[in-house]
Amino acid sequence: MTLLFLEAVGLRRTWDLRSYSGQALALLTGRRLAYGYRHTERFLAELAKVGGDAPLTEALASWTAALWKPQPGRASAPSSVFYVDGHRKAVYADRLIPRGLVGRLDKVLGCRALVVLHDQEGHPLLVTTHRGDQHLTSGLPAIITHYEQAADLQRLERVVVDREGMAAEFLATLVSQGRTVVTLLRTDQYVGLESFREVGEFVPWRVDRQGKVIREVALARFSLPLPEHPGQALDLRVALIRDLCRHVPDEQRTEDEPLRWDEKPDGTHEHWLDANWQATPLPASPTVPKLIPIVTTAPEADAVELAQMYTRRWPAQENAIRDWLIPLGIDVNHGFAKTPVINSEVAKKREALQRRLDNVQRWADGARKRMHNASKLYRKRCQLTKERATELYRVLNNHQTELERQGMDRYLLRTTIKEEKAIADAEIEEYQQRQWKAYHTSNQEFAKCEKYCREQRELLRAIEELEQQEREMYELDNRKDQIMTVCKVALANLGMWAVSFNVSAISVKVSM
Repeated sequence: MTLLFLEAVGLRRTWDLRSYSGQALALLTGRRLAYGYRHTERFLAELAKVGGDAPLTEALASWTAALWKPQPGRASAPSSVFYVDGHRKAVYADRLIPRGLVGRLDKVLGCRALVVLHDQEGHPLLVTTHRGDQHLTSGLPAIITHYEQAADLQRLERVVVDREGMAAEFLATLVSQGRTVVTLLRTDQYVGLESFREVGEFVPWRVDRQGKVIREVALARFSLPLPEHPGQALDLRVALIRDLCRHVPDEQRTEDEPLRWDEKPDGTHEHWLDANWQATPLPASPTVPKLIPIVTTAPEADAVELAQMYTRRWPAQENAIRDWLIPLGIDVNHGFAKTPVINSEVAKKREALQRRLDNVQRWADGARKRMHNASKLYRKRCQLTKERATELYRVLNNHQTELERQGMDRYLLRTTIKEEKAIADAEIEEYQQRQWKAYHTSNQEFAKCEKYCREQRELLRAIEELEQQEREMYELDNRKDQIMTVCKVALANLGMWAVSFNVSAISVKVSM
């Protein structure tokens, strides 16, 4: 109870109990005086040491599932759609710990990563704590499975996640489990309307106070290639929201050759050398309304319903984190125990260098072997060329001697011998070409072998420097922090329940 109500009395950490002299915490915990810092911190440490974070997390999931259980007979169950989001809180430590982008600071810092599960009304149902560099696609399947088991649910069928969950193989895996995912396309996955197919008619969706349409929506389809399955694609239904109040450059038209600064759209030019010339503004760059493509893995969808389902995430989930969890200290860290782990970034670089080194060693061995074989072949062909040339010229000399003995005319003799010598030289030339081919092959393999041997030394130097510059990385023990996070989420649910109960009581009195 002390851990649960710390934030309710304005205490951020157990350390703050050292100077706390109020009575509110004692009243909330049913004691004459509140527990002190040493006793509370020792209890929290022992609770984390015996693994109390796991049963407390399961208890939170079971309690929130019962607390926000949809009332029977309601047409639309509020828990039929679940929102999953990640939240990172900075950890300032004197040791190297896993890093991540802390959104509220817009910096890459050492941090812890939280995965938060909300229902359709924005109630935080479950939270889990992980390393700061964990991606949301790794934490999402774990938290929904955890919640299903703890809350005794068959399956969370509809899950809404931000564009961090826009990964083809990740979506395909969830589809194979019978889940429907709603998310946003990343800007590098599409260009414009041309990237979509079967685009329907845009219909008004949002209007301003004057009745002017500011957003319109249309239904379309999009094929998302699966990188691990070449030739296959995941078919997605898309709600294309066209924001008429925000315009972005038209990439299709900006790719065309731009006009000169003094060129008019009709092809003529400004007479800027004329003393009476008056400058006019340059033509505006072509723009188009901004597209917001919301995709779902469902086989069929309604564009308006799909757009409303995703955009509800912003006031429901984002506001719940901002208005409830952050004020209750979700960004406060508890427990800084660390254990040495492999530096993942350095391990990736070392693995890449070692893989390249193994390949280069294999290539060098192959080039050395081919160089020796080509050198041996060159010497062999040199010998063959020499022997064949000696044999041909011996036959030619013998024939010339025989013709001279027969008394052939000198002109005819010279012509005959010249023709026979040309034939012999042509045959010798073929032998020499084969000889020089082996010679050039040997030189090429020599150059390759030299290149690969030099690269081996460079890679070994890079590996050695990487080891010298490597910093030992530590992973935070998240058990104490998870226990306190569970308490803060439970306190947030208590506050939400009290607010909703008071609102319901006031509405009943008004109706009476």
